[in-house]
Amino acid sequence: MMYNSTRDRSVQATAAEAIAAGISVEGGLFVPSTLPQLSFADIEAMIGQSYVERATTVLSRFLGDFTEDEVRECAAAAYTVERFGSEQPAPLYTLKDGVHIQELWHGPTCAFKDMALQILPHLMRVSAGKTADGKEIVILVATSGDTGKAALEGFRDAPHTRILVFYPEDGVSPMQKLQMTTQEGENVGVCAIRGNFDDAQSGVKTIFTDERVRARLAQQGMQFSSANSINWGRLVPQIVYYISAYCDLLKNGTIKMGDPINVAVPTGNFGNILAAYYAREMGVPIAKLICASNCNNVLTDFLTTGTYDRNRPFHTTVSPSMDILISSNLERLLYHLSGANDGMVADLMKQLADNGCYTVSDEIREKVTALFAAGWCDDDDTKTTIREIFEQYGYLCDTHTAVAVRVYEQYRRDSGDTTPVVIASTANPYKFSASVLEALQGPCDDLDEFARVDALFEKTACPIPKPLATLKGKQPRFTGCCDRDDMEQAVYDLLHVR
Repeated sequence: MMYNSTRDRSVQATAAEAIAAGISVEGGLFVPSTLPQLSFADIEAMIGQSYVERATTVLSRFLGDFTEDEVRECAAAAYTVERFGSEQPAPLYTLKDGVHIQELWHGPTCAFKDMALQILPHLMRVSAGKTADGKEIVILVATSGDTGKAALEGFRDAPHTRILVFYPEDGVSPMQKLQMTTQEGENVGVCAIRGNFDDAQSGVKTIFTDERVRARLAQQGMQFSSANSINWGRLVPQIVYYISAYCDLLKNGTIKMGDPINVAVPTGNFGNILAAYYAREMGVPIAKLICASNCNNVLTDFLTTGTYDRNRPFHTTVSPSMDILISSNLERLLYHLSGANDGMVADLMKQLADNGCYTVSDEIREKVTALFAAGWCDDDDTKTTIREIFEQYGYLCDTHTAVAVRVYEQYRRDSGDTTPVVIASTANPYKFSASVLEALQGPCDDLDEFARVDALFEKTACPIPKPLATLKGKQPRFTGCCDRDDMEQAVYDLLHVR
């Protein structure tokens, strides 16, 4: 299994090289040259497996220069009962007939990013041993909230590794900010930026691809890599849980082998739903991929019209992890749907950088609309959905999952499609306690963050996750803030590079 860059397919890398590098030198993203296939017999064999065994089965097909024992060791170290509370880190909850919520937030930071970022440090360790020639790996991360904490926790005190996280100063929830700024570990650094997530993400990508910066770090025995989903090692573990969901539906008798399902995903950077696309292309019978956005609905517009246009107002919403106007992983989809046309992808990405927009060909647009349905909802509808779900089913969901439920219900009503659906639930509701509490009982501006947590518990009796409860009273370690143009210097400062 080799990997190519989306912007220059002549660039080839092994899995270990792609994971250790994070991004190709010209700015492209690594994608598998071919996709491994799963037969129904392969899926049947996974039904009785544990999640660790399923992860080993799937990841081994992508990580060609890893031994199966290396893959199994990484999976076993990541998906432990201690970290996820059970041997099934991604359980299904049946909300009603035909509607299943896959809870991806049982990990140590209470967000779906744990599903990838608990195993990525182990994949990185093995990859660095094969490729890094003794260099220290510097993980550089831009976050809209959940990736930052999950990456910090995953890479905390990992040997021969440092991790630096940039987040938008006013673009994350109070709980997300506290999780990041209080992070423990000797190899971690956190800095806010004045701007939004797109500013942080574009700043990180600029630093990544600046040969001058790379050379300066190399003089210090360091090399960059990424824990964002631009890194293939971050994206590939997400494929596993969609395959696992199908196996669980078979195991509990909800569907029969070969029956189609739909998948609905709240997404901003397009990585989580792209993982479902890969599962589909491998052979999992996924009929429709339903992409759910908040009012930063650039993906909804693209998936329905073929035009991607980030030239629009940026909205700060109650679902901040989706407050994104530049969806990096869409580049990978364009590469695949265009038949690996790297020149076309490079040109579209240049148009996006120069003009903020691009339009794909009619052929690609037709492929996109055949695969994807898309919709969006605003904050009022998000809160209404949270309240309705709790009142009707006694189930409490967060502000991102509610977006996916709302958009799915719109899709089902408009299309008449009653195919069983798996809805990706991406965060524990206590991570967004203010918005969730407001959805249930009205404004709570007079309460501080932990008073809101207590009030939400009193209202719902839903257990408060220990990783969030223990944050109470912790003092931030990291209070720095910089402009986007000063991010490079902030990297040097956090690394103590002079």
